[in-house]
Parts: sequence; C-alpha cells; structure tokens
Amino acid sequence: MSTATDTHHDEHHGPAKGMRRWLFTTNHKDIGTLYLWFSLIMFFVGGAMAMVIRAELIQPGMNLVDPMFYNQMVTMHALIMIFGAVMPAFVGLANWMIPMMVGAPDMALPRMNNWSFWILPIGFTLLLMTFFVPGGAPAAGWTIYPPLSLQTGDAFPLLVFGIHVLGISSIMGAINIIVTIMNMRAPGMGLLKMPIFVWSWLITAYLLIAVMPVLAGAVTMLLTDKYFGTAFFDAAGGGDPVLFQHIFWFFGHPEVYIMILPAFGIISEIIPTFARKKLFGYSAMVYAIAAIAFLSFIVWAHHMFTVGMPVAGLLFFMFTTMLIAVPTGVKIFNWVATMWRGAMTFETPMLYALAFLFLFTIGGFSGLMLAIVPADFQYHDSYFVVAHFHYVLVPGAVFAIMAAVYYWLPKWTGYMYSEFWGKTHFWLSTISINVTFFPQHFLGLAGMPRRIPDYAVQFTDFNFISSIGAFVFGLSQLIFVYVIIHCIRGGVGRATDRVWEGSHGLEWTVPSPAPYHTFETAPEVK
Repeated sequence: MSTATDTHHDEHHGPAKGMRRWLFTTNHKDIGTLYLWFSLIMFFVGGAMAMVIRAELIQPGMNLVDPMFYNQMVTMHALIMIFGAVMPAFVGLANWMIPMMVGAPDMALPRMNNWSFWILPIGFTLLLMTFFVPGGAPAAGWTIYPPLSLQTGDAFPLLVFGIHVLGISSIMGAINIIVTIMNMRAPGMGLLKMPIFVWSWLITAYLLIAVMPVLAGAVTMLLTDKYFGTAFFDAAGGGDPVLFQHIFWFFGHPEVYIMILPAFGIISEIIPTFARKKLFGYSAMVYAIAAIAFLSFIVWAHHMFTVGMPVAGLLFFMFTTMLIAVPTGVKIFNWVATMWRGAMTFETPMLYALAFLFLFTIGGFSGLMLAIVPADFQYHDSYFVVAHFHYVLVPGAVFAIMAAVYYWLPKWTGYMYSEFWGKTHFWLSTISINVTFFPQHFLGLAGMPRRIPDYAVQFTDFNFISSIGAFVFGLSQLIFVYVIIHCIRGGVGRATDRVWEGSHGLEWTVPSPAPYHTFETAPEVK
C-alpha cells in the first residue's frame, strides 16, 4: 500500500506523472489531502465574500457594492463555506484518519472515494459560474426561500445542479465511511472500542444519507415551479411557500449537526492527549452523539417560529430544542472532567480545543435563548441569529478543523510545525473572532435585521468593530497557510513517535525512524 511519502517518488517522472497520480489516486491519504487542500481554497474564496460583506457594513450608506451584489455575496458565502470549506475538510480528515484508527488498509470503496472527491470541484465550478450568467448569482440567501428564489435570473438551474452534484459527493463519501467502519475494522475492535472520532463520523454519515436527498427534492420542486408550471410553493396555484421551509429545514437542521459532530470527535481525541488521561465517560459520549443525531431530526421548525404554526407545534419544537442541550451538556461536562486533575500542556491543538469548548458553549447558550418562542419572535431574522450560528460554526466547526490539522500535521508530514507561529495564529484568530461576532449579539438585540446592505446610524459603532475584527481574522488565516506549507517543507525538525509527550513536544530534536502515533493503532490486518 502506498504511503504519505509516495509523493516524493514522482519527482523523477516529471509533472505529468505526478498529476496523473493525483487525478487517479485511490489511496485514502492522498484523497484526504486533496479534500483538505480543496477545503482550504474554498475557505479563502468564501472568506473573500465575507470580507466584501463586512467592508460594505463598516459604515452606514451604500459604500462599495449595490444591494443585489451584496445579497449574492451573502448567498454564495454561506453555500461555499458550508458545502465547500467545512464539510470537505471533515471528509478529508475522515479519509486520512479513519482507516488508520480502525486498522483498515484503505477505505472500503477506493475508486468511489476518488470520484466522490473529483465531482466536488465540478459542483463548485457550477456554483461560481452563476456570477457570469445574465442577472448574476441567486440573491435569495443560502436558504433559497420561495417566492424570492423563484424570481431569480437564469443562474438558478446552475445553482440547483451544483447543489445536486455536491449532494451526490456527500452521499458517496458517507456510504464509503459507513462501509469502511462496519466491514473493515481490525479483529478485536468492537464498536465500543472505536475512537470517538470514528463514532462521530459513523453517526454523521448516516445523517448525511438521510437528509441530502431531502434537500435534492426541495430544490428540484423549486426548479419545476420555476420552469415546468408546477405550484408546490406558489400560493396562486394552490401551493404553500411555508412547505418549502419545512422541507428545507428538515434537511437544514441535521445539516448543522453534520458540521459539528465530527468536531466533537476531534475534540474528544485532542483533550485526552494533552490532559494525559483517558476520556471521561466514553460510553456516555457515544450515546450523547447518537442522541444529538436523533433529536436533530425533530427540532427543524425552531427556524420557523414566526410563520404562524399552531401553539401545540410551537411548544413541541421549543421543548425538543431545549432537550437537545442535554446530551450536548453531557459532552461539555465529560470534556471538562477529562481535563480535571490531568497533567495538561497547552500546545496549539489544545489551545484550539479549549477555545472550542468555551466559545461553542456561548453559541449553545444563545441557541437556548432562540429556542424560547416568545423571545424568538424578537430575535428572529436579526443579527442575534447571525451571532449565534457563527459562534457555533466558526469557533465550533472551523476551530475544530484547525485543531485537527495542528494535531495530525506531524503524523501526516513527518515534521513538526512551528509552535510559535501556531500559537500566533491561534491568539489572533480567537481574539478577532470574538471582536467580530460578539458585538453582533448587541446589534440583534437592538433590532438590526439580517441580510441588509445598509442600516440605521445607531448601529454604526458595533458594525465598525465587527468589520475590523473580520478583517483581522481573514488576514490571520494567511499565517495558517504559512504554518502548513512550512511544516510540509520540513518544519522545525522531524517528528518523533511520541511527539505530544513531554511538556512542549520538543522531542523532535532527535530524529526517529518510526512514525509517531497519538492513539493506539489496531493490529495490522494480515
């Protein structure tokens, strides 16, 4: 089986041979690397759109872009960050780590693995092509609610086809992960002996298979409403626009957990390593992930408290939304209990894990506030909601991905990254992300609505602070790219087989022939 170091052999066969190797590779490590590089590129593409949004909002008035282009930026920023940055990064981590964690030689369906990656760039080419169609990209928000989405220009079919392609990629990746975990575990590795990261992805993969077809159905119904004369969501023809919201959020809420459950798995790997203790309450963590996944299917309408549901419906969705905080609280408690009286050190991955713990909890608390129906009538479609979900997704999902990259980079490359620049990146990112999104809670409570390119003058100060924080966060990600490339090119020394033991990971000063491991690997499959 080829290894992560195989790439160096291609240098003697010219660039064409190397390109062919990356195009047709079925090696899980290569495909994981492709996913991770693709997600990093998309992170910067989506981030550039966020910079346009924050530059427009830095002061009141129409400053840089017209309202239509602003709304296109809002739509595409969300779609690219969700389907292009966060999800492919988690799939890349799964590709790299799951076979090694369960003792498998590769993923179960390696050729399908290659195909599931290479249709991703096709899907994003379709999405980005919408900017070059007359009328421009759809400007209906990432939720593409009718009737607004049905009034968009000729780019709408490209958007729908792009979403279909991305959904196919996700389903193929999820099938591959499930089959690998269920069929290819090493002898003696029972389900309740698997690392939590593997458990989190097994459950996430089932979520993906369950909900991606729902999104495909919703956007196909939109397409037939626009071009084939149906009236699923057209009130004039007997349809109901709120039906789309029900279908969309039946996909959309589990999708939120698809983006956070693998993060829970990553944090459950990192905290025990740097606390030098076993994970507290392993079984409870597994059952908590399963409970969160189940509950995510029955809380979707908390996004729709203002559409005029019956009181019984409001109460049901309010109480189930509050209930989902219980297994999440179990996980937070178990992580803190793992650290309790541990021999903790604070290398970069642990710093990101701790920031995740604290800031994700803030996002959870604001989510509980949004769960209360009468309060949500005030918060709905305000910047408070924007602050809430960005606290969940940026210090939540994105910080977990960064923690994973710093944690596993020595394993992937054989070299140690620069701890100084890693910590610099951490502190700049953590401070700037709070400067960006914490003021938005106050903007929302004061009444500033979402998705507007202009605003009343009383919101100026907090918007200015928020935009400055966003620009600093965006620029600080260049340090992340530098750290990765520097590490790939040799870093600050070779990593040892015990790289995270000791106070600062400094054992890399003595070269070691053995690849290090941060978890006990299963017996090799003969």
